[in-house]
This record gives sequence, C-alpha cells and structure tokens, in this order.
Amino acid sequence: MTRAPGAAGPVGDAPVVVVGGGVVGLCTAYYLAAAGVPVEVVERRGLGSGVSRGNAGWVCLSHSTPVPAPGVLRYALRSLGRPDSPLYLRPLPDPAFVRWLWRFWRSSTPAAFRHGYAAVAELNRTTFDLFDGLREAGVDTTLTRPGMVHAFLSPAEARHHLAIQREMADGRYPLPDDVTTGADARLLDDALSTGVRAAYLVEGEGVVDPEAFARALGEALAAAGVKVHENAEATGFRSTGGRVTALRTAQGEIPCSAVVVAAGMRSPGLLRALGSSLPLQAGKGYSFSVDLDPAPRHTLYFGERRAVASPIGATTRIGGTMELSGNNNRLDWRRVVAVALASRHYLGRWFDDPDDLVGLIRDPWVGGRPFLPDGLPVIDRVPGHDNAYAATGHGMLGVTLGPVTGHWLAEYILTGRRPGVLTPFRFDRLRS
Repeated sequence: MTRAPGAAGPVGDAPVVVVGGGVVGLCTAYYLAAAGVPVEVVERRGLGSGVSRGNAGWVCLSHSTPVPAPGVLRYALRSLGRPDSPLYLRPLPDPAFVRWLWRFWRSSTPAAFRHGYAAVAELNRTTFDLFDGLREAGVDTTLTRPGMVHAFLSPAEARHHLAIQREMADGRYPLPDDVTTGADARLLDDALSTGVRAAYLVEGEGVVDPEAFARALGEALAAAGVKVHENAEATGFRSTGGRVTALRTAQGEIPCSAVVVAAGMRSPGLLRALGSSLPLQAGKGYSFSVDLDPAPRHTLYFGERRAVASPIGATTRIGGTMELSGNNNRLDWRRVVAVALASRHYLGRWFDDPDDLVGLIRDPWVGGRPFLPDGLPVIDRVPGHDNAYAATGHGMLGVTLGPVTGHWLAEYILTGRRPGVLTPFRFDRLRS
C-alpha cells in the first residue's frame, strides 16, 4: 500500500478528512498519509482526549472478544439494583435502548460469539507487526510486552477460564498447559495478594500509555504535513450526487476527496447526516491511577471481578466495569469505589476505607466506549456514498485494533476494494 509523495488523493486533490482524533482515527490518518495521500484530521477537543485517554492501554490477543457472549445478558439482568456489579445495566425509557438490548441478546448465542471472535482474531493477526512498523518509522508507541497474568480467587474458576480461552485461541497465541495454584500463583507477579489462589501467564501481551501513544501519532502526522484541527466540532457534510465534497464544522467547511467518520459515540449523529443509522450504545468504563508498592510488572486480569490493572509509566492504572446506562459521561463515584474494592481481592488492602480513595487515586475517569449490539466494529464504506467511510464501534478494543483498522481501511480507500479481512465488519450486517 504505497503512493507517491505529493500524489492526489483517492478521488482528487482535496484531502481525505478523518473525523475523530482517537487512536482509530489517528491510525487511519497515519496510514493514508504514509501512502502519500493528503489528509486532515478534525477533533472536537484535543487528540486522544476521549475514550483513548483513560483506558487500560492493553494491546492483546487473549481478550479480543466480543462482549455479547452466552449468558452475559442474564448476568447483566442480575446487576439490576447493584451499582457495584462488574456489568451494570440501568434500564432506560428509550425504545432505541430496548431494541439495542434485544439485538445484543440475539448476538449472545454460542454461534454468534464464535463468529465474532474469529472475525476479530483474524483482523488482529498482524497487530503486533503493525505496532513494530510504527516504532520502526519513529512513532513512540510506548508499547511494552510484559505478558498478562490472569488471577483468580478459585483454582476451579481459573481452569474453567483457561479451558475456554484455549478453545477460542485455536493456536493463535501461546497459552500455558495448566494454571499455577496456591502460593506459587503469586510468584507470577509480586503485586498479587494472598487472596489469589490460582493464576496463569499469557506471554507476549502488551500495554501502551494510550494518551502518549495518541500524542505520538499526532506528532508523526504533523511531521508528515497533516493538518490537525483541534477544538473543531464537525456538524455535517456537503454532498453532491452521492459524494461528500466537504465537511462542515463550526469554523467553516473543509473540502475533501473522502471522509472517514471515526468519532466514537459521536459517529451516529454524523452518519445520520449521511442518511445512515448506526445503533451505538455507550458501554461506560471507569479507571483511575494509583501508586502501588509493589507495582504490577504485567498487565493483570482479575477473573471473578472482571477488573484489570496495567503498569503505565510510573503508576498503575486500575479499571473495570461495563455500565449500560445511556449515552452519557456522568461519573458515578460508586462505580469507582466498586472497581477499587474489586481490585483489593487481588492486590491486597492497598486502602482501608473507601473514604481514603479521594486522597489515594488520581485521574478518576469515565468513558463511553462505543458498542454495536453484536460487539463488532463497523469498518466500511457508508451506504449510498462513494467516498464516505465509518470506523467506529470498537468498544474496549480501540487501542488493540487501532493500527489494523487504520491499515486496512486506508487500503480500502486507496484501492476502492474492500479487503477480505473487513468483510465481517460491513455496514449492511446491521440491517438484519
């Protein structure tokens, strides 16, 4: 996928305009610019300021699974009235939300889950190669690959989880033969507490500082001559004969040869302006940073409580929960406390009383991760438009799938032919 420097864009001399300055949008812009295409990026706030900022930073194969899975909605229904549940459902008097839940439930069959997992696994096949390529090109990805420790309070639960993971992995990434139990489990990472009774390590799994990664992508784009419009609100499009000719912003119009909508939870509003409906719901996640002693050396997955911890820079980022409570970014402090309490089962009593948390944690964050009801992203041309594309709905996998999404979508835009790996992420699958 190469293009001579200074060559015209895929359909003209105007730039391809990417709407959205998160990891997915920035990676798409990067690969287009690397192919010699003029590109501009439009972000309503600052680069990497949305969901890309506060996530756990995982770059992983072993947890790249669709959220809809057998039994997950039943688990969510049990969370009603329990704001401390790892998966929290708060019903809304909104027909669109009810329809989304219905489609989510229909996507939670074993067959649908396996189909989704296989699609993401195939897309993910070159993830680490692309991260290596970014680093070799001078982008400070901040990627390290310490591996991921899966920690459990029960050996039976650990073995059950490992068995399922082995079946789904199908040899795509290395897994241990068995779990480590008893006191030996805590030898996998010094940060684990005596409450951990079983654990296993998936080698090679990675972590980045997501905010720093987004910043590095922005710097690489600037060095390549890409114009970045920050604090610029995209409001619509000017179209002629099924082609977008300009992006409208609060500051004026930006002529374009093509447009990519990669704006997370703001994507549906923009796509409606192009005549397409996208049923996105926000799966709200929470995180915060804390100094631990000892700090984790690996990324950690806390099995029973579905919380996580990541070594990011000199701090540990702890995150978790999936809150389905509408498309908003309201921070519910009870959910922050719930994540902290969940982590204490695995990290020990790093705090004594929830009232202590205000002074211990930094950067409490909530983000509305964009989810489609089948748990897969849309990476496709927008129906009815020759030169409009969408890349959104990545849920918790935006950092992991950012480079592969950008790479393959750039190829689609440049060649006009959909790469086979993107077939499961077509727009028209959502019409059924």
